[in-house]
Amino acid sequence: MLKLQLILAIRYLWGRKLRTLLTTLAIFFGTMVVFATNLMMPTMLKAFESNLLAASGQVDITISHETGEAFSTRILNQVKTIPGIRAISGSLSRPINIPADFYGTSKITALTLTGIDPQDARTVRSYPLEEGRFLRSSEGNNALITTSLAKKLNLELGDKLTLPTTDGMITLRIIGLQPERAMPGNEEVLVSLSEAQKLLDLPKRINTIEINFNTTDEAQRASIQNEIEALLGDDFSLGSLSSQSEIFASMKMGQAAFNLIGFLAMFMGAFIIFNTFRTIIAERRHDIGMLRTIGANRRTIVGIILTEGFIQGVVGTSLGIFAGYIIGSYVMELMGTMLTQFMNVQIGAPIIQPSLIITTIFLGVGMTILAGLLPAVSASRLSPLEALRPTPPETAHKTAGLGVYIGAGLLILAILALLTGNIGLITLGGLCLLIGLVLVAPALVRPIALVFSQLITSILVRDGTGSLAQNNLSRQPTRAAVTASATMIGLAIIVGLGGAISSITVGFMQVVERSLGSDYLIMPPSVAVWNSDVGAKQDLKKKLKAVPGVSVVSTLRFASSTLDGDAVNLLGIDPETYPQVASLTFQEGDPSTAYQELDESQTLIINGITSAQTGLVTGDWVRISTPTGQKDYQIAAVAGDYLNAKIMTAYISHSNMSRDFHKEEDIFYQINAFDNADPAHVQQKLEKILEDYPQFNLVSGKDYLAETKTLFDAVFAGYGVLLAVLSVPSLIAMLNTLTIGVLERTREIGMLRAIGATRKQVRRIVVIESVLLAAIGTALGLLAGLYLGYIILQSLTTGGFPVDYSFPYTGLIAAVATGLFFGVLAAIIPARQASAMVIVKALRYE
Repeated sequence: MLKLQLILAIRYLWGRKLRTLLTTLAIFFGTMVVFATNLMMPTMLKAFESNLLAASGQVDITISHETGEAFSTRILNQVKTIPGIRAISGSLSRPINIPADFYGTSKITALTLTGIDPQDARTVRSYPLEEGRFLRSSEGNNALITTSLAKKLNLELGDKLTLPTTDGMITLRIIGLQPERAMPGNEEVLVSLSEAQKLLDLPKRINTIEINFNTTDEAQRASIQNEIEALLGDDFSLGSLSSQSEIFASMKMGQAAFNLIGFLAMFMGAFIIFNTFRTIIAERRHDIGMLRTIGANRRTIVGIILTEGFIQGVVGTSLGIFAGYIIGSYVMELMGTMLTQFMNVQIGAPIIQPSLIITTIFLGVGMTILAGLLPAVSASRLSPLEALRPTPPETAHKTAGLGVYIGAGLLILAILALLTGNIGLITLGGLCLLIGLVLVAPALVRPIALVFSQLITSILVRDGTGSLAQNNLSRQPTRAAVTASATMIGLAIIVGLGGAISSITVGFMQVVERSLGSDYLIMPPSVAVWNSDVGAKQDLKKKLKAVPGVSVVSTLRFASSTLDGDAVNLLGIDPETYPQVASLTFQEGDPSTAYQELDESQTLIINGITSAQTGLVTGDWVRISTPTGQKDYQIAAVAGDYLNAKIMTAYISHSNMSRDFHKEEDIFYQINAFDNADPAHVQQKLEKILEDYPQFNLVSGKDYLAETKTLFDAVFAGYGVLLAVLSVPSLIAMLNTLTIGVLERTREIGMLRAIGATRKQVRRIVVIESVLLAAIGTALGLLAGLYLGYIILQSLTTGGFPVDYSFPYTGLIAAVATGLFFGVLAAIIPARQASAMVIVKALRYE
């Protein structure tokens, strides 16, 4: 029996080559999209996380000996064997005191000589170059220095730098210049690790190990750290990247975004395969009737179809995986150039996870078999005579059957869920909306097709082809609805993510402008990782305020604390001057009274993520830990700024920071100048003052906003490429289904040609039918996309990142244009195929 089923399946597939090819192509494209997209996701996520850490100067774990002394490199090799470590690098660093007048009139009294492994070091940290090249492992007597050190010593690329070492005076050739050093401390001279070990007389020794993990899961990170601690014992000290840090929060957000896109790609691929194979089997009533007439039983029918599905699934999936790898690699190469230029993100080799291969095979083969099984079982239950009859048009009663009523009920539930404001219910409502639209689509085919066909007829054609195309769709509304659903899902994803991205861009840029819209910013090296920053006494603020042309100077202060037991960053602001240079973005509370309350009482303002994670709201009392004991504060408002948006943060007044934490050290400055001040003169004076404070960088507020916008544009351009990748399947699904539809209507087209229809009219009928299908899918896709975009923004707001919904007018217009363009594009091949049919052959088809 199995052999017979295999023979019949192969003969059927071979005898209907075009239909077999189209079905296999649907499987091929579906698995290709799934494999390519989810091949890119872990690769880009790894690049995103590792480069984010590297560019920020942050690593997951820093290991040093408890005494501060150098230790053997075998410790590095031992730690390297622990599972879960993505990158590891050892270095040897030592300050070198510089004798007075050693460099002439330069006031440099010390330098830090640091030896690194040139290959390993760049996997954990970023070493940008302004000129020259990077170090190589095998070379000695070469060094990298900063442009600020080169300027102080009047050195250029290729010049010699003299240093006192254990070997006496040595000379290093400058082969690269790095940007100015922002971190407080001595200027650093970078050499290869082997060279540093030789110069410092510490062969095979290092004094620091830096590690990055391959996961952002807190439990897994803690497990890896525990293994490291167990291996090293009590003689070594470990410093770790906090899960409350800005960098860690960014990594988690990036991971969530990439996972969402990967899931949408899988959903799209599965739908393409299911929809196409289901349509093919549903159209084979006549074939199944013939088989039943000549004696095939139900089990044989089902077995043949499952065998066909298995053969096509294996072939299509194999080719799809191969093509997916090629396309995914190519897209990553294209995106790598852009990300390197704008974000200094290096895309590595594609990462193929075993789970991806298993999932792709399941979707390609399993979804094909499942899509054929349901209609095959249904068709096998028909009597031979019933199966041989022509498929009747669906009646209005059937169109408005149980499925439509269920779909309408789901749409009502989706609307009610939206009104609740509960993100869990809204997300469930999104699923109800998609399913509901698919179920009610058959009832909407006729009215939507009628409206659009009349519009097309009045604008483009008047020979009746518009009415014929509309009638073709209306005769089989379920088939038309299923086909249009492919467009609906594709456009829903595009509109939803596109609208969310647009809102996030607008919303976050507004927050940036409110938070950092002052004329000048004086920034520490680690923005938002405040505990590693060295600030300045109030003398610096007085000097800055005394500069001619400066109108307002406001500062931030920092203290670590806990809020009802949860770790929180406390920022001290001046309630009087801060609103003059910046503004928090308020979710709760009145801005006009919140700042005043900070200054007059023991109150604080918490940001959105703190409120979301703790459940605290305006008016609640909280207990914070201070060096002078536990203190009770009342929440005056829920508001936040851009720099601290992703970490739990609370804002208190400078006076409360001074009284409870004894902190008067300013770590961040915002400055506004008078309208009539000369910007160049003011900046020159500010830079002169900051020469004595190397831990700060002076940045123009406009320049910082422009740089931030460029960063946002680069990030969202990457998402735009992924959206484009996700939009292609809807075009493929429509093309495939239309071609199959033309194939199934061969005799019908032959009849039209026989009664006098011209080739041009046949082409026009197919094109208009395709445009009508696209219009139906587009209309439904816009509704679903708007809901999906709202879900994404509500999720951000619930998570503590408030974003105002910005109605995506431009996105909707682009989606409509894309949907209709896809309709025309998808019809080109089927229309040519239909018009080229020979009348006699078409009438004799099957």
